[in-house]
Amino acid sequence: MSASSGPRVLLGHGTENDFVVLPDPEGTAWPESVLDAELVRRLCDRRAGLGGDGVLRVVPSRCVPDAPAVLGEALPQCPWFMDHRNADGSTAEMCGNGIRLFLHVLLAEGLLDRETAEAGVLVGTRGGPRRVGARPDGGYWVDMGPARPLRPSRARISGVDFPGVGVSMGNPHLACLTDVSVDTLDLTVLPAVDPALFPDGVNVELVNVLAAEDAAAGASAHVRLRVHERGVGETRSCGTGACAAAWAALDAGGRSTGTVVVDVPGGRLSVQFDGTTTVLSGPAVVVATGVLTAEWLGA
Repeated sequence: MSASSGPRVLLGHGTENDFVVLPDPEGTAWPESVLDAELVRRLCDRRAGLGGDGVLRVVPSRCVPDAPAVLGEALPQCPWFMDHRNADGSTAEMCGNGIRLFLHVLLAEGLLDRETAEAGVLVGTRGGPRRVGARPDGGYWVDMGPARPLRPSRARISGVDFPGVGVSMGNPHLACLTDVSVDTLDLTVLPAVDPALFPDGVNVELVNVLAAEDAAAGASAHVRLRVHERGVGETRSCGTGACAAAWAALDAGGRSTGTVVVDVPGGRLSVQFDGTTTVLSGPAVVVATGVLTAEWLGA
């Protein structure tokens, strides 16, 4: 990055699920014709680009061609749209870590005031509208909507089958509870899954259920999670994956409500279920700001 003039860019993360963030408040700096899959891959390249698990474009919903189709009647209530791309250039429906960072950027960029943020605002995503808010302690929460169970299935890792349950959080997940320590598993290779159930791929979570008494006060369950994200690979955290894993842990214990503490390699998240919706809470931080140079853009 350089202090010279050029398109502004930010780097940030939520529990080390990291993103290249492109502020585009007028909707003209990064149109779809410019922010194509190839450029997304270059931005996310950890050697030749900036590096990240994905790209978040901060843009008015009215400037996103497919926003009306995914938001429907909620379009006027969603002034901002999280245009989320995976590191491989594909579009993504929803990201719990990303949307917390998205709100943090709206505040840091002066595009939203603190009082409004703490009351909660609707943000457009390709998974539909999501309400997200700021906490007085500096953290953020997001209403992820209900967890929707899919069929049971399994993931094959290093020749071993791990039974799991499919869960939709606006994007597809396969949450596999296991007694095998998740720290010992090789997630450098894409786990094999049932293509008939997951024709567009799936995020695979490997989950250890821990002793609830070791979690924060008031928690119903405590899990440790590693995840292989569709279109990205293993990431340090996954917000929707944390929700899917938390739902699977509660369901295995015969419960549909409660709070689950989720430890990921990048930190700790909290997931609360009330029987109708799912609320994910955790931190978000901007690491750096700068501009993209003409030299790199023209390469």
